[in-house]
Amino acid sequence: MPLMVAPIAMQKMYHPEGEYVTARAASAAGTIMTLSSLATSTLEEVASTGPGIRFFQLYVYKDRSVALQLVRRAERAGFKAIVLTVDTPKLGRREADIKNRFVLPPHLALENFEGLDLGKIDRTNDSGLASDIAGQFDRSLNWKENAQDVKWLQTITGLPILLKGVLTAEDARLSVQAGAAGIIVSNHGARQLDYAPATITALEEVVKAVQGRILVFLDGGVRRGTDVFKALALGASAVFGGLIKFNQVLWPVRGRGRNRGRGRTRGAVRAPGRATTEEPPAVPARTTPTAATTPAL
Repeated sequence: MPLMVAPIAMQKMYHPEGEYVTARAASAAGTIMTLSSLATSTLEEVASTGPGIRFFQLYVYKDRSVALQLVRRAERAGFKAIVLTVDTPKLGRREADIKNRFVLPPHLALENFEGLDLGKIDRTNDSGLASDIAGQFDRSLNWKENAQDVKWLQTITGLPILLKGVLTAEDARLSVQAGAAGIIVSNHGARQLDYAPATITALEEVVKAVQGRILVFLDGGVRRGTDVFKALALGASAVFGGLIKFNQVLWPVRGRGRNRGRGRTRGAVRAPGRATTEEPPAVPARTTPTAATTPAL
């Protein structure tokens, strides 16, 4: 299936079982789930849901020991790739979060960081989330640092490394030089920079720049199966659910309570299928990438 689940933070705000439900749904649908570092379920809990291909999303942290511990846990839990987010040296000014005074509810936690020695949290005015973990992001992030971080990650893991947050041909070429296995063309839902280009408009130049040397994926702006087809036609190997995640992944699982949750889980399982059935029926199945036929997966 060419539609995969993008990293989505704090899913227990939508469903009592959070990422656990999404992992089950992705596995049942035969697609890939990417677990956010800012999850409200641990790597190990998600892995315990059963078989399935899963990626782990990682930020660039000031303290490399944080990344090291998370990568080691991802390897032990059977995750198949690391998705390194490179567009977040700090959180953008997320005015909706500020207006709504967003904070993680007290009964929830960013579980993957529990027990880690993070030292003093650098509290900022980015958003309510900053008080939890954003102060740990490396604010000196630049392409020189990106390349070094990719090289360093390659010394500690054999997992493929995908760079998420690339929007230009220049950055795409630098991603190839850095040794990335793939690129995820993403604007972080336009929450990092409100006038960032739409990912679909950036995709073609990124695909041309890499010249087939590494895989290129699209994240964001996808609402329907026909949008998936457009991305594939422009050269994407597959698509990660961007805003579609709210419409077709999170909304179907947001029911409260265990009994309602089971029904919502079934809705989440059906959601990727609904999206892919909207692809133009004239497109031969053999031309559509799947998880099994995508080389790096």
